[in-house]
Amino acid sequence: MTAKFQNITLTGFMGTGKSTAGRLLAARLGRDFVDMDERIVAHFGKPIAAVFADEGEAAFRIVEAQLCHELAGQNGLVIATGGGALVNTENRDALAVSGPVVCLTADAETIIQRVEAATDRPLLPGGRDEKLARIENLLAKRRSAYGSIPLQIPTDRCTPAQIVERVVDALAANDEIAGMNRISVATPDGTTYHICIADGLVGRVGELMANRGLTKGKAAIVTNPVIAELHGETVAESLAAAGFEPVICTVPEGEQHKTLASIASLYEQFLAGGLDRRSPVIGLGGGVVGDMAGFAAASYLRGVPFVQIPTSVLSMVDASVGGKTGVDLPQGKNLVGAFKQPSLVVMDPAVVNSLPAAEFRSGLAEIVKHGIIAAPEIFRQLEGDGPINLGQLVSDAVRVKVEVVAEDPFEMGRRATLNLGHTFGHAIEQTSHYAIRHGEGVALGLICAAHMAGETGHCDPALEERIRRLLLRLGLPVSVSGYSLDEVHATMFFDKKRQGKTLRFILPTKLGDVKIVNDPGEEYVRRALAVVLN
Repeated sequence: MTAKFQNITLTGFMGTGKSTAGRLLAARLGRDFVDMDERIVAHFGKPIAAVFADEGEAAFRIVEAQLCHELAGQNGLVIATGGGALVNTENRDALAVSGPVVCLTADAETIIQRVEAATDRPLLPGGRDEKLARIENLLAKRRSAYGSIPLQIPTDRCTPAQIVERVVDALAANDEIAGMNRISVATPDGTTYHICIADGLVGRVGELMANRGLTKGKAAIVTNPVIAELHGETVAESLAAAGFEPVICTVPEGEQHKTLASIASLYEQFLAGGLDRRSPVIGLGGGVVGDMAGFAAASYLRGVPFVQIPTSVLSMVDASVGGKTGVDLPQGKNLVGAFKQPSLVVMDPAVVNSLPAAEFRSGLAEIVKHGIIAAPEIFRQLEGDGPINLGQLVSDAVRVKVEVVAEDPFEMGRRATLNLGHTFGHAIEQTSHYAIRHGEGVALGLICAAHMAGETGHCDPALEERIRRLLLRLGLPVSVSGYSLDEVHATMFFDKKRQGKTLRFILPTKLGDVKIVNDPGEEYVRRALAVVLN
């Protein structure tokens, strides 16, 4: 895979791990490693801080540009650039011609922790506060340049070895389909599947499935009539081109149809279509379709291969990751189901252009949730100038869930934290008879959880207002009228996450950290609900 690349270049802001990970990557691939800053130090015969002081930044940048063009003409290298080297378009283009360029990223808090003690950072004078402000300013200035690089690897909370694994995965994905992000997910049975993310992948599903050895022949596309009209033909043509025989199977649109009766209708369609035990079932749609397709795949003929193609933001970052499948009962959501790991997940961010605005916003609530749980950089991006692009936002949010699920695949511990806001949100959804979308319920539930956390001393009460402001900015509801607090409260006791008669809540303690708390008392629950129920 990597042998065909002339060079591999790691770039990004200072403190993102370029040099450390670059050395490990070079050793792993049997390539020579070049640290551009070290080469420039050797050229001037003095530390970079002294070069800036004595010669000026302009002189440094001239030599840096010359080195970029020189290295682009060589072969077999792993190159770690300086933080500002590829801000220059000509430098970036020169190295891109010689092989893939990977941009390592991290948020300002992570960067300051990694570089605060360094004394050789001429662009970071002063104490911690001054350095942090400078980092934030430089990140903002370089945002466009870094964002123009297709391969983006977040390194927050990563060891150098983990960064290398992510880079290797990114290079393999780029070798398969240029510009594709690929996230590897380890399953409890010791296998690994890929989450593939890039614009245009809906038209390349057959190729991706064939590359992973799925048996050619009959393949069921489970979808609803709306999604079938938008994307069904594209997926079917892709499957046929790769040697599969697509069979389109439909279920009605909407949460109210996520029932055992709908699953029974899928079994009938599978039998009529001639699916056998090796025939893949492909869920093409949002979370409702994905849950039903997955449950049908888990139970038809005692289990057949399953492929997910989520078509909404919400299903991309939540429902399609982690192997949970299921249907609703009249008493509550997802009370019947199974864990069914997919063989492949294909995410095409371009398909969300066909979503109604309200559906798109609904999906953002789950991204906000992931930011609160374990990725404050996502939260801050949404508060500020926004992400580089939707594909990268989806990738970053998916990584949060992947990391949590890998640690706790069957929800025996940490995975429960992914239910932040859901105990409240599911009850509000159900009381509304699903007139309130899932993401809207999650948004309301996030405010309830933050309010409870503030009242019970688990977090600064100011966090509730910060969450509220972001949800408002994203066009998500922060209150709702017309529903009985008593009814919503009673509905919460059908939540599948309860333990006996005790409700469990996930409460934020700060951005990037949450805690599992047993029911603190009815008065706290009711006061939290009262915040959002007018």
